[in-house]
Amino acid sequence: MNADASQVTHLPLFRNLDQAALAPLFKAFKSRTLPKGEVLFRAGEVSKVFQLLAAGELSLAEPGEPPIVLRPVSPIGELGALAGLPRNATATALTEVTVLELPSAELTVLLDATPALALGFYRNLIEVVADKVRRDKGRTDEIRSNLIRTQKSMKELRDIVLSAEETSLSQPLCDKLDELIEKNRRGHYRVAPTVTHPAELRLEGKKVAIVELSEGFLKLSNDAGFDAGTEVSGVLSLPRHELAVSGRVERVGTDGALLKLDLLIEEYKTALSAYMTELQMLDFVV
Repeated sequence: MNADASQVTHLPLFRNLDQAALAPLFKAFKSRTLPKGEVLFRAGEVSKVFQLLAAGELSLAEPGEPPIVLRPVSPIGELGALAGLPRNATATALTEVTVLELPSAELTVLLDATPALALGFYRNLIEVVADKVRRDKGRTDEIRSNLIRTQKSMKELRDIVLSAEETSLSQPLCDKLDELIEKNRRGHYRVAPTVTHPAELRLEGKKVAIVELSEGFLKLSNDAGFDAGTEVSGVLSLPRHELAVSGRVERVGTDGALLKLDLLIEEYKTALSAYMTELQMLDFVV
C-alpha cells in the first residue's frame, strides 16, 4: 500500500488534519511486510515505534480476553508507542500484513519541527486518551459494583454460618470468608509509583524500587534479594518526604517481595497516606 494521508483522516487520531499537514508524517514512515503468522510484538514488550496497519489483518490478543482483529487503516497501540508503555497484548499477523512504522523518538523530532501537525496531532491524542479513560471508567465502575455486591454477600454468608449449628466446616468457612472480606477492604487498595511520581526504599548499600503500595504494605521489586521472614529497615524515599521504616517480608513471589510495615509514627503515616492519595488520583477521573 502506498502511504496516503487521505486514507486516515477519518480516524480519531488524525481528525481535522488535512493531507498537507499529514504529508511530513507519511513521508517519514517506513513500510514493513510480515508474513501470515508472524508476531509483530508481544505483551510486555516496551513500545518504541509508532505503527499503522496499512494492509492485511492483525490479531491483538490480551491474556484472558477474546482477540481483536484490526483491519486497515488502523493505528496499533498509539498511546503506548508515544508514552513508551509496555504492550498489553500480542499482535500476530492473520494474513500477510503491511505496517507503516516510525520510531517514537523520530516522531517526537518530527512533531517538534512541524507545529501545524503537532498541534492537531496532540489535541486529537488527548481526545483519544480521554475517550479511553471514559470507557475504562465505565468498566471499572461495573467491576467495583460487582465487588461491593460480592463483599456484601460474603458478609451475609459469614453471618449464616455463625448463626447455624456449628460443624467441622464452620470455623474454616468463617476464617476463609474473613480473609476474603479483609483483602477486599478499600483500605487495601494498591497503587503503583510512576516515573514522574516515584518511590524507592533505600537500604544500606543499595536502593530497591517500590512496585506497589497499600495500607501497611510495600511490594519491593524482585531484585531486592530478600527471603520470606527477613527483617528490613531502611528509608522510604518519596517525592516530598523521607520516612524511616521497618518491617518483615511476608512472602516472596515472581511479582516481588511483600514487606509488611511496622507501625508508623503519626507524621510518617500522614505523609505516606498523602503520597498514596496522589497516586490514587491518577487512577480516577473527578
